[in-house]
Amino acid sequence: MRAEVHQVADGTYLVHGSHVNWVILQDGDAVTLVDTGYPGDREQVLASLAEVGSSPEAVAAVLITHAHNDHLGSAEYLRATHGTPVYLHPAEVPHARREFLHQASIGDVVRNAWRPGVVPWAVHVIRLGGTEHNPVTAPEPFPGEGPLDLPGRPVPVHTPGHTDGHCVYHLPEAGIVISGDTLATGHATSRVKGPQILLDFFHHERAGVLASLETIGALDGDTLLPGHGPVHRGSVRAAAEQARDRAS
Repeated sequence: MRAEVHQVADGTYLVHGSHVNWVILQDGDAVTLVDTGYPGDREQVLASLAEVGSSPEAVAAVLITHAHNDHLGSAEYLRATHGTPVYLHPAEVPHARREFLHQASIGDVVRNAWRPGVVPWAVHVIRLGGTEHNPVTAPEPFPGEGPLDLPGRPVPVHTPGHTDGHCVYHLPEAGIVISGDTLATGHATSRVKGPQILLDFFHHERAGVLASLETIGALDGDTLLPGHGPVHRGSVRAAAEQARDRAS
C-alpha cells in the first residue's frame, strides 16, 4: 500500500498512511517529520519523504504528537539509524520510553467489538505492529519554548487528555494546526465525517480531550491536519466547536 502525499501549503504535506497520518514540513533541503505512522508503515514513511524530494538523512527532527504506536512507529528507527532527535512534551517522554502505556488495551477492544468497524480496525492494527513493544530509547523534551528552530517553525501546544503529554503543533504564519488525536476528521471505527473526537476507549481521559478542544479552538488557523482523517479547510475554532458538540 502506498502512502498518499497531499501538499496543503508551501512546504507542508499531509500524508495518509495505513489509517493514520503524518506531516512533512519542508524548508530547503531539511524537513521536520511530525509523527511516523505504525511500525508497519516504515516503507511508506520513507517513500513519502522521497516523494517530496527529501530523505531520512534530511530529517532535522521527529516531533511526536503522542506516543501511541500508530504515531511512534518509525521514530526509534530514525533515531537509531540516522541520529534524528525525537522530541515530545516532557510529560510524554516517559510514555515514549514505555515506562507506562496510556493506550487502548485488548480488553478495551473486546468490550467495544460490537461497534461498527472496530474488529476490522483491530485486525489491521495487529498486522501493522500496533500492539508491539515499540519504545524510543532516548526521546527528548522540546528544546525550548515557543516556535521550534526547525523547518516549519512549529509551536507545540499541550493538549492533554488523549494522553497526558499529547501536543498539537501550530504553524501560525500558515494558519495550520496539526491536531494529532485530540481532534480528528475521520477514523476506521467512526461513521461520522468531519471534525470529531475519537471513541472514548481510545482516550486516557475524555474530560481532558474536551477541555483541550477549547485550547485548539483558541489557535488562529483555517487548516486542520488531523492524525486521522482528511485535511479540513475552514475555521479551526469552528472545527473544535463542532467536535465538542458531537461529543456532548
